[in-house]
Amino acid sequence: MPTEVSFDSRGTRCAAWHLPARSEALHTASGRPCVVMAHGFGATKDAGLLPFAEKFAEAGAEVLVFDYRGYGTSDGTPRQNVSHWRHRQDYHAAIAYARGLDGVDPDRIVLWGSSYSGGHVIPVAVQDGKVAGVVSQGAAVDGLAALVGILRYAGLRQLLRLTGHALLDLARGALGRSPHLIPVVGPPGSLAVITAGGSEEGYRHIIGPTFRNEMCARGVLGIPFNRPIAVAGDLTCPILVVIAAADNIAPPSAVREVAAKAGELAEVHSFDCGHFEIYYGEVFDKSSAAQVEFLRRLG
Repeated sequence: MPTEVSFDSRGTRCAAWHLPARSEALHTASGRPCVVMAHGFGATKDAGLLPFAEKFAEAGAEVLVFDYRGYGTSDGTPRQNVSHWRHRQDYHAAIAYARGLDGVDPDRIVLWGSSYSGGHVIPVAVQDGKVAGVVSQGAAVDGLAALVGILRYAGLRQLLRLTGHALLDLARGALGRSPHLIPVVGPPGSLAVITAGGSEEGYRHIIGPTFRNEMCARGVLGIPFNRPIAVAGDLTCPILVVIAAADNIAPPSAVREVAAKAGELAEVHSFDCGHFEIYYGEVFDKSSAAQVEFLRRLG
C-alpha cells in the first residue's frame, strides 16, 4: 500500500501517495527515478492511477501520485476548480518534493499524465527543463480543438449555456460569494462539461471515493487557453505518447500533432479504443508494459 505524504504548493497542502521502488533494477549510484503522477479533468488520484503507479514501482521507480489543490484529500479553496494554470503549478511543486525524496535521483524525474494532465506534463516538462522523460496518455493537448468537439457532439446551444454558467460563477467570485458549480460529466443533452457518448460510463468505471461530479463553472473559460500543443516542439526530453484512436473527448488528431512536433523525441503507441479504455483491460496491459519499457530505457 502507498504511504500518505504531502507537500506545499503556493502555501497550500497537496495530499499525495508515495510508492517506494519494489526492486533495485533502476537503481544507480545517483539513486532511483521517480514518476510524478496526477489525474485529468476534475478527477482525483484514487481514480484509476494506482494500477499504473504499481507497475512503475515494481519496475524499480519511486512514484509520487498527488491531488491538485482543492481536490480529493488536498487542502485549498475554492474546491473543485479545474484550472490548468493551478494544476501546472502543483506539478512543479510535486517535482520539487520528489527531487528531495530519500533515494531519488533528482535528474531522473519522469512526468506522467492522462487526459487533462496528459497535456499538463508537456509544458511543465518544458518549463522545468531538467525532467528526464514524459508519459502522456489520452491527452487533452488543444483546448480549442476540444471546444470544437463539444460543438460537434453537443451543439452551439450547449457551448453558450456553459459560457453563461461560467460568467455567473465569475460574477459570484467577484462578489465574494460561494462558487457556482456545474457537473463535470453527464448524459448527452445535460448541463455538464463532458457529455460525449459513453462519458458517464467511463467515469463510473474509474472514479474513486473522493471524486465529486462538480466543478466551478469558471473552469469552462480556461479550456481554450489550455494548449500544450503550442509548446510540444520545445521539449528537450523523450516523450511516450499513448493515443486512444477512438477518443471522442480529447481529439487524437491533436495528440498526433504533438508527437510530430516532438519529432525524434517521441515514441508513439496507438490503440483502437476510447478515452477511458486506456485504464483497464487489454489496452491497459499493453500500454502499461510499453510505459515500463520506456522508463527502463531512460536509464
